[in-house]
Amino acid sequence: MLHPCLFAPAALLFLTVSCESEDPRLPQKLLSEAQRLSRDGKTLEAKSMLERIVQRYPDNPAGKQAYNDLFIIQSTLKQEMEEKQRLVRSSLKRIMDALTRYKTKHGEYPWALQALVPDHLDLVPETPWAHPFLYRPFVPNPMEEIRDRRGNVTQRFNTRFESYHLICLGTDLQPGGEDLAKDTLVRDGEIYLEKTFPPIPMLQPVR
Repeated sequence: MLHPCLFAPAALLFLTVSCESEDPRLPQKLLSEAQRLSRDGKTLEAKSMLERIVQRYPDNPAGKQAYNDLFIIQSTLKQEMEEKQRLVRSSLKRIMDALTRYKTKHGEYPWALQALVPDHLDLVPETPWAHPFLYRPFVPNPMEEIRDRRGNVTQRFNTRFESYHLICLGTDLQPGGEDLAKDTLVRDGEIYLEKTFPPIPMLQPVR
């Protein structure tokens, strides 16, 4: 029967398999592989590998070096996350300001963000990871009351897009998530701070 270590297809598998005759050079080899991943820009893969090296070889020189490298990578990832979150807020602000200008001019929000180009935006911003923002205009009050000079009240069907939701769904394009996968919702120019988002209005009929 072949030794289970011979089946390891990648370096990470060595960290999950217990081998009776483990090569004493293995910790340093794994550390070198993690450092290579980091140099190649595969930061998350390097982080995962370093975490396992630290966990399995805490007293080995390679494990101690992995701990130091991990601290640097975590600091770098935090800075990158903060910068991308800043870019998200900046892009949302640009879109919000353009929507306000559009409504001032037209009396309602546009059907699509592309309508903001070129009068209010040179182009529609995307997220730092090249995903579109989700935009949904809607009619908050389909029926409105009209009062004449005599005080008589009649109702009129309202079709104006007087509200909107603008959403960044994060890197995963899925509701929920943490860090860069965390969602951001803007409603009528205000960032929604509650943890649970309100229902997004259904797409309304084209006029």
